[in-house]
Amino acid sequence: MNNQKGIVNKEVPIDLAPDRILAIIFEYMSKVSMENDLEKLLMILADLGKKLVVADRCSVWLHEPSEQTIWTVAAHGIEKIIIPQESGFVGHSIATGKIIMVEDAYLDKRFNQEIDIETGYRTCSVLCIPFHNTSGTVIGAFQAINKMTAQGIFNGKDSEILGLAATYAGKSLESAILLNEIIETQKEMLETLGEIGESRSQETGNHVKRVALYSYLLAKLAGISEDKALLLKHASPMHDIGKVATPDSILLKPGKLTSDEFEIMKQHAVIGYNIFRNSQRDLLRTAAIIAYEHHEKWDGTGYPNGVKGDSIHIFGRITSIADVFDALGSDRVYKQAWKMEQIVAYMTEQQGKHFDPILVQLFLDNLALFIAIRDQHSDVG
Repeated sequence: MNNQKGIVNKEVPIDLAPDRILAIIFEYMSKVSMENDLEKLLMILADLGKKLVVADRCSVWLHEPSEQTIWTVAAHGIEKIIIPQESGFVGHSIATGKIIMVEDAYLDKRFNQEIDIETGYRTCSVLCIPFHNTSGTVIGAFQAINKMTAQGIFNGKDSEILGLAATYAGKSLESAILLNEIIETQKEMLETLGEIGESRSQETGNHVKRVALYSYLLAKLAGISEDKALLLKHASPMHDIGKVATPDSILLKPGKLTSDEFEIMKQHAVIGYNIFRNSQRDLLRTAAIIAYEHHEKWDGTGYPNGVKGDSIHIFGRITSIADVFDALGSDRVYKQAWKMEQIVAYMTEQQGKHFDPILVQLFLDNLALFIAIRDQHSDVG
């Protein structure tokens, strides 16, 4: 019987041989090098630490100085948690920059029992190793819990091995954090630019937020992966960015546009595409696709290129549904908001004409979810 609650081992593991340690390190170096998502990277590193020191659990924590917290998503068996920056063993390790090794957590006053209480887990032995960025600042720590060998406690060899992993983790996480900051900056930039574009046509920033949320939800309902759905969500605010170049006399005209005016209006799709089309960033390339294709129609009567059916990128087809739904339900300079029954009737009638028939049916089948988003992000109040 091992000393963790609920864990029984017929064969007690032993510490790893040097060749096995090297094999694990090389295996995980490949995984780390291919992962840019910060949260996924934390989980990979946690698995690495768990295997290297033969622990029951291992988590990788990051310090958020501005929030005075530390957080992890990599803890085995628990969800993402956020705690005060000096809480528990890991908090003390990050705050002091020192290694912490204890045989029985409950005999140490630094131990934060809250997670055990919430999960029913029993923490016994603990090893915490802080890691640094290239400037020498502690940015986080490994925390290994419950040594799984016969002795049940961590030792100097474990500290040395996990310390080597921590050195590697610090450099990898610093790069991922910087990349994550760049991506977050891009997202904020796109949303802000989208709001600027909408404000020129006297629409609120909530329009682009709602379209983004509708698009994400419809993408998920359509079976698109989380990564692709999030890419669509963050790029969709750019769907009408080309309107910044449309003359006010056309953009703000209260009545119907003439054929010549409409030709000028249609150019905003091409302008939006040209703004982003040369970027090598996935987010900005996605914004280019959406700007270019969200006015195309399933039957080929849309613009700017008259593309039809599945030849229209699915991001364009999804954003088209989201944009039209929100536009019909909102007051514009040229019309008043439609009632929901009018919107549903129009979208049903345009199934297979304006809209992808499968996607719009999926939208209508889940209409209550989209209405909830609309109500939560209303322009009123």
